[in-house]
Amino acid sequence: MKPLLVVLSSFLILVSSFAADTAKPNVLFIAVDDLNHWIGHFGRNKQTKTPNIDRLAAMGVSFTKAQCAAPVCNPSRAALLSGKRPGTTGIYDNNNPFTQVLKPEISLVMQFKKAGYDTLGTGKLWHGGLGWPEQWTTIQEETVQKGSISDRSIGGIAFGPIVEGGDEAVSDTSIANFGISELSKTHDKPFFLTLGFHKPHMPWNVPQKYYDMHPLADIQLPPTQEDDLSDIPSAGLKMAKPSGDHAAVLASGRWKEAVQAYLAAISYLDGQLGRVLDAYDKSPHKNNTIIVFWGDHGWHLGEKQHWRKFALWEEATRAPFIWVVPGLTTPGGICKSPVDFMSLYPTLCELTTLPKPDWLEGDTIKALLADPTATWNGVGVTTFGQNNHAVRTDRWRYIRYADGGEELYDHSNDDYEWTNLASKPEHAQLKIELAKHFPSINIPPSAHGKMSDNEGSPSGKAEAKKQKRKAKKAAAAATN
Repeated sequence: MKPLLVVLSSFLILVSSFAADTAKPNVLFIAVDDLNHWIGHFGRNKQTKTPNIDRLAAMGVSFTKAQCAAPVCNPSRAALLSGKRPGTTGIYDNNNPFTQVLKPEISLVMQFKKAGYDTLGTGKLWHGGLGWPEQWTTIQEETVQKGSISDRSIGGIAFGPIVEGGDEAVSDTSIANFGISELSKTHDKPFFLTLGFHKPHMPWNVPQKYYDMHPLADIQLPPTQEDDLSDIPSAGLKMAKPSGDHAAVLASGRWKEAVQAYLAAISYLDGQLGRVLDAYDKSPHKNNTIIVFWGDHGWHLGEKQHWRKFALWEEATRAPFIWVVPGLTTPGGICKSPVDFMSLYPTLCELTTLPKPDWLEGDTIKALLADPTATWNGVGVTTFGQNNHAVRTDRWRYIRYADGGEELYDHSNDDYEWTNLASKPEHAQLKIELAKHFPSINIPPSAHGKMSDNEGSPSGKAEAKKQKRKAKKAAAAATN
């Protein structure tokens, strides 16, 4: 009898071990808002302090030339989460509500829910929040404690330290808290855990201690050239808007303060990520949880006399993209091949053996996760408005606007895109080859509506309530 029990016990252990090894992987899905390439291991800005983003990169593979699908919150997130490019959906800007064009069924999150995952979310994923409620098995509302802000805003560039109140005075702290809690729990089903952080989106209101990490006396301005816009076509000048934010910042004489504030907001975000990573390291799910960390687009702080995103240059289109995949990625991997965020949806489906929907317009990057130096023929493509596109290769950025205006930059010797080579005859064939990567579908903008970014507005909640009241009134009128 005893030998039988030994055999049976051994069999059960083997089955249990096999089940654990073949269990569907969990996903920790971390989105950040308006974080450009000012992160430590990129080396773009030596002043930034991001030990935890760098720590995450050291755990897996970081893509250093990742490009957003659109340099605006709403279309960028709609493209990434639907798998459809802006030109396919007509969602080009924040005034093209994704809910009037897309259906919940195409959402990346919904694919995981249909596959039996618990979908747990908090913060900002789609523009404005978590999107359709039916995507989620659990929604955690954000919380924030009252704090006192010393407003230092320069027009629409909104910032100022929280002088009374700690990290709990910023809602991203509660987002991290939710992630920490879920990572420590026992789960009966695989989970897709979304943490949608708001920072470093404006307003850059974070506790004073994060400002103190970047003393104003030590702040260096980003490299610029006074005549940088002299070779830019009219469509590019229209996007730059040098007489707007940049003129106001120059007139204030406080450019360094704005840079300090952005760096402070990044440091705050990095601290919250560090808390989540501590929980991940202690989690019983660590060895079976994929981490994806991504930013929705970049941000300008005076480069090309431009602020915010809303442009097709490197500062606006490049953002962090970091993966940790147990059993696949090797710690410390750096991938210098250009990719864009349309790759995220198909790659996650492949890694978790979910069926890949036939509407996806991106390519999987699993091969680069396994070997960051593998041969890669892909590029990064960004769209801002109908028929305005940029393509980024390992060396070149080529921009072509709807009116035919062009820009071409050689990143082998022009990292800040100061010299537009598009008019050089010797590059005519190169432009033809690069243009082949532009999307062939470019439908007109979709339905218009109000989806304010609330960028720079300290009264975002009040505006949101105002819009809800308008919607209720419209709904009541429609039923009468």
